[in-house]
Amino acid sequence: MGMDQSLKSLLEDATQLAKRLLKIVPEVAPVDWQTQFAAVWRGDGLVKEFIAHQDLDDIRLGDLLQIDDQKSRIERNTQQFLRGFPANNVLLWGARGTGKSSLVHALLNKYAGQGLRLVEVDKTHLAGLPEIAHRLREQPFRYLLFCDDLSFEADDASFKVLKSALEGSIFKSSSNLLIYATSNRRHLLPETMSDNESATFVEGELHQSEAVEEKISLSDRFGLWLSFYPFKQDQYIEVVRHWIGVLAERTEITVEWTQELERESLRWALARGVRSGRTAQYFARHWVGRVLLKQSPLECS
Repeated sequence: MGMDQSLKSLLEDATQLAKRLLKIVPEVAPVDWQTQFAAVWRGDGLVKEFIAHQDLDDIRLGDLLQIDDQKSRIERNTQQFLRGFPANNVLLWGARGTGKSSLVHALLNKYAGQGLRLVEVDKTHLAGLPEIAHRLREQPFRYLLFCDDLSFEADDASFKVLKSALEGSIFKSSSNLLIYATSNRRHLLPETMSDNESATFVEGELHQSEAVEEKISLSDRFGLWLSFYPFKQDQYIEVVRHWIGVLAERTEITVEWTQELERESLRWALARGVRSGRTAQYFARHWVGRVLLKQSPLECS
């Protein structure tokens, strides 16, 4: 009898504790995929849920210059996916600021009306991929699971979760999911000289070490690789001119292209250490903002 009473008391205490914990966990409104096109997966602590993206990047495919081949290949893959045809998981890798993430957001903006949706998954939440797949399996939409700036350290075991998902049962049983990932590294893990020291020659053929094979095996499970590189000077200038024009039109001003403007844009890129679409866009904001400030100076009291 005493044991029954103790058990009852323990259950009551557990119930009270659960109620208190639920009070401190913020309520998350369910995502309405009919009207909300993108969400973030939060899979830590007591909450495992989709949180709607409130502010989406309004980037268009037409704004992304000098990456025409990458655009056409990933857009074709996305169209196949939307039609229910075979399509590949995609790894976009290369220099920073060259349009990898923007390209994925631009695809969402163009094809959301055709049922494309995006779920951003942080590297630390990759263990939630099976749960994500389970929750989205019956939805009538096509989902890109987007892993931005993906990379792993040498001792990071979470890459095995992604590796398993790419070729495991998750995507074989869920035809409405693909992974699009961006990274500065092609093989997603750091490569060291010691990895190559174990390579051997057998009858004139080079055989990579097991460490190298393990690192290559993850990126190799993405069916489509898209490479991005820093711009040449003339490419960078063209992108700067595009963004100057876009921002000038939005703010209803006229910005004349001059040699001074071109020189300043090149100095800007030199200071940042890379000629890229991101650098060009940042410079355009700086320059157009400066023009606007000259036209409407701040009043000092």
